[in-house]
Amino acid sequence: MTAEPHSGPLQEQTRRVRHTPSRARDPDVDDVVERDGVRLAYEVFGDGHRPTVLLMPSWSIVNSRHWKAQVGHLARRYRVVTFDGRGSGRSDRPVGAAAYTDEMYAEDAVAVLDATGTEQAVLVGLSCGATWAVHVAATYPERVLGLFAIAPSCGFALPSGKRPTHAWDARLDSYEGWARYNRHFWLEGDYDAFLAFFFREMYVEPHSSKQIEDGLGWGREVTAETLVDTTAGRIGCDGAVCLPVEPLCRRVRCPVTVVHGTDDHVRPHAIGEQLARFTGGSLVLLEGSGHGPHAREPVKVNHLIGEFVDRVCPRQQRTTWTRAARRPKRALYLSSPIGLGHARRDAAIAAELRLLHPDLQIDWLAQDPVTRVLAESGERIHPASAWLANESGHIEHESGEHDLNAFQAIRRMDEILVNNFMVFDDVVADGGYDLVVGDEAWDVDHFLHENPELKRFSFAWMTDFVGWLPMPEGGAAEAALTADYNAEMIEHRARFRRVRDRSIFVGRPEDVVTTSFGPGLPRIREWTEDNFDFSGYVTGFDPAALPGTEDLRRDLGLGADDRLCLVTVGGSGVGGPLLVRVLDAVPLVRRMVPELRFLVVTGPRIDPASLPVTPGVQVVGFLPDLYRHLAACDLAVVQGGLTTCMELTALRKPFVYVPLLRHFEQNVHVRARLDRYEAGRCLEYPAAVDPGALAEAIAKELTREIAYRPVETDGAARAAALLAELL
Repeated sequence: MTAEPHSGPLQEQTRRVRHTPSRARDPDVDDVVERDGVRLAYEVFGDGHRPTVLLMPSWSIVNSRHWKAQVGHLARRYRVVTFDGRGSGRSDRPVGAAAYTDEMYAEDAVAVLDATGTEQAVLVGLSCGATWAVHVAATYPERVLGLFAIAPSCGFALPSGKRPTHAWDARLDSYEGWARYNRHFWLEGDYDAFLAFFFREMYVEPHSSKQIEDGLGWGREVTAETLVDTTAGRIGCDGAVCLPVEPLCRRVRCPVTVVHGTDDHVRPHAIGEQLARFTGGSLVLLEGSGHGPHAREPVKVNHLIGEFVDRVCPRQQRTTWTRAARRPKRALYLSSPIGLGHARRDAAIAAELRLLHPDLQIDWLAQDPVTRVLAESGERIHPASAWLANESGHIEHESGEHDLNAFQAIRRMDEILVNNFMVFDDVVADGGYDLVVGDEAWDVDHFLHENPELKRFSFAWMTDFVGWLPMPEGGAAEAALTADYNAEMIEHRARFRRVRDRSIFVGRPEDVVTTSFGPGLPRIREWTEDNFDFSGYVTGFDPAALPGTEDLRRDLGLGADDRLCLVTVGGSGVGGPLLVRVLDAVPLVRRMVPELRFLVVTGPRIDPASLPVTPGVQVVGFLPDLYRHLAACDLAVVQGGLTTCMELTALRKPFVYVPLLRHFEQNVHVRARLDRYEAGRCLEYPAAVDPGALAEAIAKELTREIAYRPVETDGAARAAALLAELL
């Protein structure tokens, strides 16, 4: 048994690691070990100075990425090892049932422990993986510190529960329901129909579309032939030998915890009860959960795993408790990193809140680029912010040329959101906060409603739009998904109103779109009026009190007759293509308006040097006081983000805005609000691709007579007053 291509210590095994921006955490080691001619791909997260948690593979219908909601959280506390079981993921797919027996998977797990230099580990297994963990614990007791089994699929002689019994290897007259769990249906029938059925049975909880979608994607990576071999090997068909599990269970000597859902359609919870009984372990039943609680109830399962590992591997801890009467007032502020607008308005609200509560201490749990704005304001960044997975990087990874399906991008950010909620949960567990403010902190709002028992503070939710909306390109499928997400949110609010002590809409009721949340659901504006308080818009500055714009124009080298066009695309790197399109149009614009100069602001995540040098154009990076430059310009070209557009509206500046393609918020919510203010000129990106059309729009907007509706200047104070009541 050898580790390929390295066989030295752990630090010498590190290869070039794949970087997938949508992951909550990238592995520190990404390697392969070969055992008896079968290559097994594994990953290691963290160093060897902490207890190791081995996340076992499950049935080959999924790969090791099914642990994605656990890895980020566990890797902050422990060293985590995952591997793709034979027949799945990046591991080999040997032919024949004999290659897929329980013993083979158990020996593979030991091979991975050896390859990663792991003497002992806590084993965590889902479904079939729990059986293989039992084999390892019984055969190699010195290697296993503890066994945590989720929805175990062990071969005990028990009733099948909600799953009817059909012969797996017999030809059947009909293949409906669980009869689709059949080798002949997989090989000769409709394999994709089986996958769809199986994952719907695995995730029976309402609103599980993302988990089902993930399962379908992983299942399609495996052929029907491989799935037949892995199943035959596990149940002892086609020449494979299947050893009874019960005698092995009785040989397990390490601590055991079994977690099983009471609504498991794949394996009844009686199996979990038997496993706990045979191993002398403890049992946790999850009422109403199905066969995949690690994905559908990740926060609860993460807590249970952490509690188990800490019990098995005690660590010295020191805590301090302060009497309530002696605690200072403390608030934790969360500001969404998807765009910089949240940061500026949140800093303004925090300043107003301190006027009402001068003794209030505010900590910020935030990411780059938000932290840059907060640092300029002298705010205190909580050190746990370093543990947050990067949301801006994920958004950039999801984007194309001025194209971002915002709904799907946030939907596919699920593992990042789980990771970041777990960071938040750790912070508030130790922080003694009186108030938590979440400005579009989707993770916190969602998982607090899913786990309301974790709320032990006043919680205020802020947003400037309500309602996920489909784009026409998404068709009926996206319309159904957005409606489902909206329905879940509406159900959350109806069932757990105590979770949010205050919901604040940054704007006025007229700024909310009038469409419905989906078929059979209420209209968005009416529901928002019933469920939110309204602060008015928060610009973060008073346009009438902005001094020094003439000084700023001189600093920029502008003469008395020069005119300035400011081009900016927000705080992420998504807007790079628009900057290039504007630069292409600059020569044409300057022929029409020779005195027009351009200042291009790339923001914090686009390198100014990446843009071509263009006469009449100055390119700069991140400007923490961008609003001052907006006040100094004569015209702006921007992306369709709400903050910059509303700042320009408040400053009464002409501007051209180009919404990102397929971005529902920019194309529907923001555009509706700007139409109400009669502000800006919307230019669709396909038109902006033509330098002539873009140049004409810029030149025409420069001559526009401004007649915008006025924007509130007291929004920050009104929002702060709503928050102050919670203190």
